[in-house]
Amino acid sequence: MSSSRPGYGQLLRTPGALTFLLPGFAARQPFAMLTIGIVLLVEHTSGSYGTAGVIAAATGASMALFAPQSGRLADRYGQGAVLLPGVLVHTASVALLTALALAHAPLWALLAAAVPTGASVPQVGPMVRARWASKLDGSPLMTTAAAFESVTDEFTFVIGPVLATALCTGVHPAAGLIAEAVLTLAGGLLFAAQRRTQPAVGRTARSAPRGPSALSVPGVRVLAVAFLGIGAVFGGMQVSLTAFAAEAGQPGINGVLYGVFAAGNMLAGIVCGAIAWKSAPRRRLLIGYAALTLTASSLWAVHSVPLMAAAGLMVGLCIAPALINGYTLVESLVPATARTEAFTWLTGAVALGQAAAVTVAGRLADGHGAGAGFVVPLAGTAAALATVVALRGRLAGRPASRVVARGMSHQVPVTVD
Repeated sequence: MSSSRPGYGQLLRTPGALTFLLPGFAARQPFAMLTIGIVLLVEHTSGSYGTAGVIAAATGASMALFAPQSGRLADRYGQGAVLLPGVLVHTASVALLTALALAHAPLWALLAAAVPTGASVPQVGPMVRARWASKLDGSPLMTTAAAFESVTDEFTFVIGPVLATALCTGVHPAAGLIAEAVLTLAGGLLFAAQRRTQPAVGRTARSAPRGPSALSVPGVRVLAVAFLGIGAVFGGMQVSLTAFAAEAGQPGINGVLYGVFAAGNMLAGIVCGAIAWKSAPRRRLLIGYAALTLTASSLWAVHSVPLMAAAGLMVGLCIAPALINGYTLVESLVPATARTEAFTWLTGAVALGQAAAVTVAGRLADGHGAGAGFVVPLAGTAAALATVVALRGRLAGRPASRVVARGMSHQVPVTVD
């Protein structure tokens, strides 16, 4: 048996991988730029973090509700058939929301535009993960792929908020959302054009009766609830860091602080993917959530910019293990025909948690300062940890000590904790 372990080099040599990874990177920008772009624009035009949070929350909630349906349609009819109209609707919706905000439209009008904006966010991340799962089904490289996708996601969160903040504060308050729409359109169309690498969809699958939803799997429901906590971290950090930077008299530092937080996530993701883990994903998931709750517990008490950067970095370092192991568990819990939908349930849960956190943290920051807003990430992660601990038995997938193929000529035992 070969002693070499699966790594990023081997992963990237997977035939066709680069053809969908590069355009997919650009098309992921909505998740990194949309919320912060809305918060900065609406706060500028309305003067309230609370109002900005409501609009951002409506966008996130709409995404959370519609994303799983998009994933299910992609499993049934193909990713391109869903993505092409989606990016066009999203671009038009962002343009409408931007125009209404600049015109100081009433709250109801902004909410009406926020719904299609969120509903049409292209689910490129889940689609990329589904392509990896289709190509690597049963391979140890799936954990490496999950780590690589977490790193890719977080790299967008390193550059996305910084770019959006720089454009909004240095060019025009609407520039962040405009850039988001352009990147979504260009990247989404290029990604949709890569039809050779999308999971196969046959005529039988399209004509067969619709099977049960991926959410009918108990483990997926547990992961979805747990991922609400991760969304609470993202949403709470975005709004609270914005308020924190304003209180510190350095509004432009907001993007840098959030970039440091996301960089921690990215670095942890790189390490997670490079290690040949002997423990099971479920155990690593529990440890990840415990560490995330512990690090989030200190945010509300920090009052200096350098200390906030350090605290944010520590929180970021603990997010990747929770994300990576959650996505890795999907491969053992859900059949291949429903994985895109399963991934979108998790992504949607993050968006819903983010939406709720943006709203609550915005209200708390308006009324009691940035420190109060940082209580939201702590509450979200603590609730997620309690859920995972209480329902960890539902995360057991395939039988213990099963044997899976490693590459073309190796086999390794895989245990499920």
